Amino acid sequence: MNIHEYQAKELFDRFDVPSPVGRVASSPEEAAEAAREFSGAKLVIKAQVHAGGRGKGHFKNGFQGGVHLIDSPEQASEYAGKMLDETLVTVQTGEEGRLVRKVMIAEAVDITHEYYLAILMDRATARPVIVASTEGGMSIEDVAYQTPEKIIRQPVHPLLGLQAYGIRKIAAALGLSGDIAKQFGKLLSNLHKLFISLDCAMVEINPLVTTPDGRVLALDAKFGFDSNALFRHPEIVAMRDKDEEDPREVAASEYDLNYIGLDGNIACLVNGAGLAMATMDIIKHFGGEPANFLDVGGGASREQVAAAFKIILGDPNVKGILINIFGGIMDCNVIAEGVIAAAKETGLPIPLVVRLEGNNVEAGKATLATSGLDITTADDMADGAKKIVAAVS
Repeated sequence: MNIHEYQAKELFDRFDVPSPVGRVASSPEEAAEAAREFSGAKLVIKAQVHAGGRGKGHFKNGFQGGVHLIDSPEQASEYAGKMLDETLVTVQTGEEGRLVRKVMIAEAVDITHEYYLAILMDRATARPVIVASTEGGMSIEDVAYQTPEKIIRQPVHPLLGLQAYGIRKIAAALGLSGDIAKQFGKLLSNLHKLFISLDCAMVEINPLVTTPDGRVLALDAKFGFDSNALFRHPEIVAMRDKDEEDPREVAASEYDLNYIGLDGNIACLVNGAGLAMATMDIIKHFGGEPANFLDVGGGASREQVAAAFKIILGDPNVKGILINIFGGIMDCNVIAEGVIAAAKETGLPIPLVVRLEGNNVEAGKATLATSGLDITTADDMADGAKKIVAAVS
């Protein structure tokens, strides 16, 4: 789960991570009112979408840039009017872009230097790692490609946590000293507390800045949370903006289904993450392109299966469906009943291949055979993949 920048600032305030003050607005009038609250300070207006590269982005109405300096409430209102309810296209959104529903008015600060700072989970070592660079304000991917020696990595011990020597090592590598280094150390320590306390998967500050008046500030932020730990954080769940997510993934989450949309045309409905990955691989092996990852879990109900089927058919790119079920805990007949219920409701306009194996498989196959629907059965995974690829070719 991701959150907006203005919400990230709320979390920074909670954990004493210094950041410029900001106000969110959803109309030009609210933007102007927010600008008046700053009493003449230099300000910046930022489009709020779940994507990076906003400053270099463009709106489909022709307005350039999702981040602008402003100097009056009137200009805040003018720019908000050009951003709100308009589609912003950035390098991370793709050409479809994202609709801007909110903007943030924030204090603009003079900058001495920009840095990159992030804490994320390193899957290779199964522990948090701090990533920093003197090349802030740039995409970290570009830095890694062009000047990899400027990326600093510091692993964090999973039990001892972030130690003082690690903070000093990163500060020295960034060229920070004196009071600036002390401020950075406090900021990094508090950022680590935030990361651990809120079960984050990633916290990225780009840029982290020093200012001419001697401050260290988190100027921009991007958060990602471990979805499996959100039950511990209802205050974070309340920040979820479903309008920023794939509507298919939102619908799947409401039925506790694991769904990720892809670019292919063969949909998969599978029980178990490993089997789902293998199913996508074997579709690719036989020349097809998977349209999704969809794991209904080990004990899905008929209603969940029917919901999964409808979500699949909601993708206009899907030209065929492969259902691949190995019934351990799962009852194959439950899958068959759910598929038939959804297929009858939707009319089953595309080819469907079903492979069932395991618990109560004979009953499941009998249910499919007597359904009166045009369903192709498969003997194994390879047979199923070959048949669905041939059906959509």
